[in-house]
Amino acid sequence: MTGLAAGLVSSLLILMAESGAQTQAPVFQTSSQLVLVPVTVTDRYAKNIEGLHAEDFVVYDNQFPRRIASFGVDDAPSSVGIVLDISGSMHQALAGARGLLHAFFGTSNPADEFQLLTVSTQPEELSHFTTDTASLEDTVDRTRTGGLTSLIDTTYLALKRMKAAHQPRRALLILSDGVDNHSRISQGELISLALEADVQVYSMIFNTGAQAANGVPFAPALVAKPWQVARDRQGPDFLEKLSDKTGGLYFHVRSDDEARDAVVRTARALRSEYLIGFQPSDTKDPGKFHQIRVKTNVPKLYVHARNGYYAR
Repeated sequence: MTGLAAGLVSSLLILMAESGAQTQAPVFQTSSQLVLVPVTVTDRYAKNIEGLHAEDFVVYDNQFPRRIASFGVDDAPSSVGIVLDISGSMHQALAGARGLLHAFFGTSNPADEFQLLTVSTQPEELSHFTTDTASLEDTVDRTRTGGLTSLIDTTYLALKRMKAAHQPRRALLILSDGVDNHSRISQGELISLALEADVQVYSMIFNTGAQAANGVPFAPALVAKPWQVARDRQGPDFLEKLSDKTGGLYFHVRSDDEARDAVVRTARALRSEYLIGFQPSDTKDPGKFHQIRVKTNVPKLYVHARNGYYAR
């Protein structure tokens, strides 16, 4: 993966330069009640779509259409929490995950900051938020696989640590096969925290051919019983759901080509988000959950945005 990572960095730097030339400065209206929603738009091939305008979007808050009060596109610095799965089930995929991270760091804005946590029997914080990507890459290269998998617990901790982030744009990048056999926190608790934290979750889902929750070796689909197939899909399905609900993207990584595609699309999504602001339909009930739906009136495009927020 070393050659792949080097090639990715080179091509991605060109892509980021091209994208930066097309960015627009965001225009925001001052309002203590303004809800800001980061939005990514893709076509049917998951290619990022740029150049849209406020009139191309419609926002619904608890099923009521809301007037867009602010709209912008900007390659603003980001705070990105990284959750790297180094548990036993990732033994065959860890080299690929390292290569992905090297390429991803190569696309970063100089003001971007990153925090690194690893998934094993217990969550472990390997770094606080830092802009020193060289140090992070060295730390990543020294990781070794082993142990059970507390993926949900580690992701929950990473979201908690986002409170220490310094940049307004915040995201979480998970690199895992989705297996979880040692977490105490529930999936529902994790999703609630992700929505409350207003953090987009991007998932790189590796096909490791590993075990499911009980540690039994994975049976290929051609010989596996239906209950085994359903069991082995639970982890990846949850990562897909977590990304969908928070407005992030997810990618399945089974080859070098898919790895290259995943890094390019994730980097472009973080660099070319639309930021839509609107005033909520009801501000009288702090703590109430509001459902959000963002649509575009441009045919054959897909909008990725978080599906709700908690009123302040």
